[in-house]
Amino acid sequence: MNTVILPAPGAEAAAELFASHLRAGSGRDVRVGRVEFRRFPDGEAYVRLLDSVHDAHVWVIATLREPDPQALTLLFLADTARELGAASVGLAAPYLPYMRQDIRFRDGEAVTSRTFARVVSQAFDRLVTVDPHLHRYPSLDAVYRIPAAVAPSAPAIARWISQRLPRPVVIGPDGESEQWARDVAARVGCPVLVLSKQRLGDRAVEISLPQAEGLADRQPVLIDDIISSARTMATAVRNVRAAFGQAPLCIGVHAVLAPDALDVLREAGAGEVVTCNTLTMAPGSIDVLGELAQAAAALAALRPATPPRS
Repeated sequence: MNTVILPAPGAEAAAELFASHLRAGSGRDVRVGRVEFRRFPDGEAYVRLLDSVHDAHVWVIATLREPDPQALTLLFLADTARELGAASVGLAAPYLPYMRQDIRFRDGEAVTSRTFARVVSQAFDRLVTVDPHLHRYPSLDAVYRIPAAVAPSAPAIARWISQRLPRPVVIGPDGESEQWARDVAARVGCPVLVLSKQRLGDRAVEISLPQAEGLADRQPVLIDDIISSARTMATAVRNVRAAFGQAPLCIGVHAVLAPDALDVLREAGAGEVVTCNTLTMAPGSIDVLGELAQAAAALAALRPATPPRS
């Protein structure tokens, strides 16, 4: 049975790369379906599938940097593919939004992670993503009701570092980044440090660097899962520069990037800033769509699609 990749608006380049990785890994017929998309004057979406998806396993791929304007489009693509005879419809979201609000911190707050998960679980048969921000949820299965797989970014990041830096030291800017930092360092075969962080407010943090004796001759590489406001990374940059006497390379898995984020990092003294291609296909980004394709293929092979939803 063939596989069709349907790109959400803005994900056309990601769809081509994802399809090429799936094709290389399986040797099966994998093609990118053409989607016509436009908006009516009142903002409503017009969606049309220009290629057949009958009896195909469909993956809708979306780079969800701004998820709200795209959410209905995802539902339209999934429903249309199913109505036109798709055997299954999965969502490939390299960056999975709505994971940070996992509890009600203050009275009356929406726990948006649960609502978003419920909507996606009703529309799709399966889900694959790259390193979601799992904080209080032990796994995606705790919030999503469909088979879900996580593709790790660490293998691709480790390959990228190994090919470019002869003597790196991997540094996590806080405890939450420790899992990525230690995984990457183990794959590279280099030392790892994890900074300690105390949050002083929404946009202020205090970070301390552990002892780094014997590592001064190594290239510091800061790694975090999300670079958003960049305040945490910038504070870490200043500490690392003071300890190592050189600008650290900064790597982020997901380049959410607030409008001033890169300026904040440059002003802090960061060297090169590199991100994975979960949200951008910019030249020089680290390709993790191969890992995403492997996870998607394994998920499709091991777990059958759920029955079509009524």
